[in-house]
Amino acid sequence: MVLHKFGEKLYSGLVSTMTLHLQSMSKSIEAAQGASFLDELNAKWNNHNKALQMIRDILMYVDRTLIPSTHKTPVHELGLNLWRDYVIHSCNIQSRLLNTILELIQRERTGEVINRGLMRNIIKMLMDLGASVYQEDFEKPFLNVSADYYQAESQEYIECCDCADYLKKAERRLNEDIDRVSHYLDTKTEPKITNVVEKEMIANHMLRLVHMENSGLVKMLLDDKSEDLARMYNLFRRVSDGLSTIRNVMTSHMRDTGNQLVTDPEKSKNPVEFVETLLEKRDKYDKIISSAFSNDKTFQNALSSSFEYFINLNPRSPEYISLFVDDKLRKGLKGVKDEDVELILDKVMILFRYLQEKDVFEKYYKQHLAKRLLSGKTVSDDAERSLIVKLKTECGYQFTSKLEGMFTDMKTSQDTMQGFYAACGAELGNGPALVVQVLTTGSWPTQSTNTCNLPAELSTLCEKFRSYYLRTHTGRRLTWQTNMGTADLRATFGNVQKYELNVSTYQMCVLMLFNSNEHLSYKEIEQVTEIPSSDLKRCLQSLACVKGKNVLRKEPMSKDIGEDDAFSVNDNFTSKLRKVKIGTVVAQKESEPEKQETRQRVEEDRKPQIEAAIVRIMKSRRVLDHNNIIAEVTKQLQSRFLANPGEIKKRIESLIERDFLERDNADRRLYRYLA
Repeated sequence: MVLHKFGEKLYSGLVSTMTLHLQSMSKSIEAAQGASFLDELNAKWNNHNKALQMIRDILMYVDRTLIPSTHKTPVHELGLNLWRDYVIHSCNIQSRLLNTILELIQRERTGEVINRGLMRNIIKMLMDLGASVYQEDFEKPFLNVSADYYQAESQEYIECCDCADYLKKAERRLNEDIDRVSHYLDTKTEPKITNVVEKEMIANHMLRLVHMENSGLVKMLLDDKSEDLARMYNLFRRVSDGLSTIRNVMTSHMRDTGNQLVTDPEKSKNPVEFVETLLEKRDKYDKIISSAFSNDKTFQNALSSSFEYFINLNPRSPEYISLFVDDKLRKGLKGVKDEDVELILDKVMILFRYLQEKDVFEKYYKQHLAKRLLSGKTVSDDAERSLIVKLKTECGYQFTSKLEGMFTDMKTSQDTMQGFYAACGAELGNGPALVVQVLTTGSWPTQSTNTCNLPAELSTLCEKFRSYYLRTHTGRRLTWQTNMGTADLRATFGNVQKYELNVSTYQMCVLMLFNSNEHLSYKEIEQVTEIPSSDLKRCLQSLACVKGKNVLRKEPMSKDIGEDDAFSVNDNFTSKLRKVKIGTVVAQKESEPEKQETRQRVEEDRKPQIEAAIVRIMKSRRVLDHNNIIAEVTKQLQSRFLANPGEIKKRIESLIERDFLERDNADRRLYRYLA
């Protein structure tokens, strides 16, 4: 027919025949009642598809020759378009079809089981008819109805559920819709429907959910609800500003609780517990971030900034962290595996990084390390050195050079003592044994040189050591630090009980007075020994007032030492141990005057550092204004401490007076470097 020029007639005959057939088919579908409507539609669609394939095969020549020359619609596409126009868009089918599909989806949402295979076929039919048919006849109305449904449902849930339950329901709804798409909807619908669920169930109720009383984010954090927190994180990350909402509430909570912790006077009474609480708090949030928040970098940063904020609210944090290290390295790490020791030291380093005043920590750490080394109380040299290596990595060689010098002195002192006994051993006889630690002044914390009167036996021995040392090391000067020494004494009580007492040098000086005196008053002891009053009181308190260690008897008996008290040897002293260690009653934390003194020393040490930074900056920049100098100096020094702008200004004035800098004549806020 095409060859004989009847192609047009054939094509128009095809259109009219198919139209008539589809019109009658449409009536048959319309007549279907209730549930059979979709079955009938599906059956007729399958028949139409088969017929269409056969017609296309028969009219293949039409498709090949007539269609390209006349620009008509190809046969198969024509069949689909006619089905769309006379069946799907039939006035009695179009709205009925949409309502039936939406009703089935609604029933599925309420828990009913529907025929997904049939739904898949019907939706596939709409997709085969073209993207616009699928979108206009189904997708848009489906999204609108879903939005209304989830809006109403979320409102109902938010009123009656707690936060965790609500999130479970939201997650279930989201997963259901993703599952629905995979079974019978177009894959391109997935982002659109999930967007609807996210908007209606999460974004619109975000703030109310995180702030929900007794079940919101803060409650989850307090109760370590990792699973619920992970669910919140995974749902909130899907919406705009979701994660920042969680982060802001979490940061605010961490700062508030941290603030309460570091400013609570009860918590500050025990520095070790104070730091342990900080470490527990950090471990808790670290665990939450890694298990519930996918180790999110922004949450890690929020954790660090919160800790840095509240740790520095307590000016004693550097001292407490050093005391914590001191406690661990004295006794707390006994019997602990090397890996666990490293773990504890790493945790300490994390807190150390948060400190703004690292130089204050250094001051205290140096004091505590000195006491540990001199008393031989350190649990492990390896642990001590490991921490110094960590500090060196964090802050550079300058920070730890003096600490390393302390270890060097301890080693050198051992060699010195061997040399002393090798050279002078013969003339020493069987008298007391002496062990001296020779400390380099610059490396060790400065101590007040309060000497006391040593017993005659020891005075002679010390003098011999001094002579030996100065002979072997020319140009040096020795100053005895008796307040830092210890002694082992053999003592007999009541002519029966024999003990070995481990005491401080001050305690030894006091006890040896009772070899030749039965009773001594406080004033007599003070006069003979010349031990400073505060040290003497602490020393006598530990000898006479500590239960189980009271080798002296005090009259009158009371907890505190008075200037009118009298002392004698406690002949009734007994102990289960043959070796008795008598510690000195000492405050674990610094007293207020000591704290002021340390603070003053820190401020003094900072001055040359600030000046050096100013000179370095001005040397490279030559000319700089006041605000920029302040900013640059603060930046350069922040790894050690937070420089005070007022102090920087004073240092600039000092440098101007010493002709390192000068002010610009025209602009007084501009400084020039004088080479």
